[in-house]
Amino acid sequence: MRKNYNYAKRKYVIGGFIALIAIIYGIKLYDLQISDSKYKESADSNAFLKKTIYPSRGLIYDRNGNLVVYNQPAYDVMLVPRDVNQFDTIDFCNTLNITKEQLLKRFTDMKDKRFNPGYSSYTPQVLITHLTAQDYGRLQEKLYRFPGFFIQKRILRQYNIKSAGNILGNIREVNAKDIEDDSYYTAGDYTGDLGVERSYEKYLRGTKGVEILIRDANGRIQGKYENGAHDIAPISGRDLTLSIDVRLQQYAESLMVGKHGAIVAIEPQTGEILCMVSAPGYDPSLLVGRERGKNYKALANDPEHPLYDRALMSSYPPGSTFKPTQGLIFLQENIITPGTAYPCHRGYINGGLRVGCHGHGSPLALKPALQTSCNAYFCWGFKNMIDRRSKYGSSANAFEVWKKHLVSMGYGYRLGVDLPGESRGFIPNDKFYNKFYGQGGWSANTIISVSIGQGEIGATPIQIANLCATIANRGWFITPHVVKKIHDTIMPPDLTRKRYPTIDAHYYPTIAEGMRMAVTGGTCRKANLPDIEVAGKTGTAQNPHGQDHSAFIGFAPFNDPKIAVCVYVENGGWGASFGVPIGSLVIEKYLNGQISTARKGLEEQMMSSRLSYTSAKKKK
Repeated sequence: MRKNYNYAKRKYVIGGFIALIAIIYGIKLYDLQISDSKYKESADSNAFLKKTIYPSRGLIYDRNGNLVVYNQPAYDVMLVPRDVNQFDTIDFCNTLNITKEQLLKRFTDMKDKRFNPGYSSYTPQVLITHLTAQDYGRLQEKLYRFPGFFIQKRILRQYNIKSAGNILGNIREVNAKDIEDDSYYTAGDYTGDLGVERSYEKYLRGTKGVEILIRDANGRIQGKYENGAHDIAPISGRDLTLSIDVRLQQYAESLMVGKHGAIVAIEPQTGEILCMVSAPGYDPSLLVGRERGKNYKALANDPEHPLYDRALMSSYPPGSTFKPTQGLIFLQENIITPGTAYPCHRGYINGGLRVGCHGHGSPLALKPALQTSCNAYFCWGFKNMIDRRSKYGSSANAFEVWKKHLVSMGYGYRLGVDLPGESRGFIPNDKFYNKFYGQGGWSANTIISVSIGQGEIGATPIQIANLCATIANRGWFITPHVVKKIHDTIMPPDLTRKRYPTIDAHYYPTIAEGMRMAVTGGTCRKANLPDIEVAGKTGTAQNPHGQDHSAFIGFAPFNDPKIAVCVYVENGGWGASFGVPIGSLVIEKYLNGQISTARKGLEEQMMSSRLSYTSAKKKK
């Protein structure tokens, strides 16, 4: 019996099959012509050579208009892989003073998409960077012998100073992650690395241009396509004016030779950083050119850690430079008045607990306590706040109020300085202590050392300097920053806005007066200058790894502050040993332009002093 096929339905099956094939071909054609750029690149490369024209990177000046960082031309050997035919590799290597093995490795690395994700045999690729002037001249004469190769002009940074490496930073060749994160970059490009070169990269780098050259049927360059009508001119990067005073920076660095630590000086009314020293430092020109990789490795492996920016990254116990914050908090919380006096019997003694202190009068009110840096005064104030359950309900609640005031003054979190790598320091919270002592298992005496800037407290020199600037302003600050001006654009608003701590402004004059008394007749006498009214506060921070750290904060002139400074010298001993002399010299140098004859001996002593660091391999 014959089967009865439905011929009418079969035509739909066949039609559907033809339509499916058409769709598949359509998708493939779209992929070849639109999605996959390989064939377009191939066609374009037969007719055109597109050369990137790199913009001039923005120049960097100091606050007085001195040129600090500028550009010089550099040259890279480029090639279009598909255009490279057989060539005399021996002659090529001899011309550039490299070995054949080095050349082959460069070819291999160039084609490895792990290192060069933008590789295509149809587009220009970087083979060798940073030709010397001699190599460039020799290759230029012989370039006709090496088809497919050409020379690309770029720029390298040059430095007019051998200091401020932690501020200026440097530039380096981009890596795969840079290319992935920002479509601006292609293999062989450069980007900012460390310092303002990194944080202001998008302002400094400018916009690339393109030059389109036309080829003949044999691939030879015949000149510009349509007389350059389609070329795109590069746009130079924006220049920067730093807030840094280069002469002050160099002077401050000379005072820190042979020492570890930091100096930060701020113009209080603007938040502009006048100098920021991290000691030991390094010459930024070491990270330029072909030797950059070798020099960077040497700096990174140096046990002195010159690449580690102590001014921004080191979390130090602030010691007695922390006491002004305590006075402000106790006044704000009505724990004390300026006239409240506490006893000091060579220290704080409460039950079986004793915190030592040096000899001075007793009892003391707030300003004399700042003048003499009395430990007992601030321990008593802290105890009377943290253990006042009638007001706060518990020690934990009181401690959180205490911490919030400190955070508002710039402690415990990043300030937002316009440089990479800023540390937040450390201010513990009640949960931190609950973990160790249990809920309700601790009181003021348990953690009394934090009241004098010891124990778990950690602060960066920039945070300590910022506190000093806040006191100088009598109750406000602007986020510290190292860039004063971005040419042809406005500064980010966060770097110009006033910030107000949770402390009422009328409490600050009392603290400032106590700091002035410390200079005229207290622990900061070495900062008492005959023609400048300086206010200051010493700090001697305990160091479990060796000699105590020497610290100082100060501002001047007292009634119209132009500079606020923090000095922190690791293993420097008493605050008066190194912190006060160095800080006062920085203040005098900035305000007067020179050091008086009477203080030249002190200056020489600070410059020539060398401290021993047996644990240099351990970052602070």
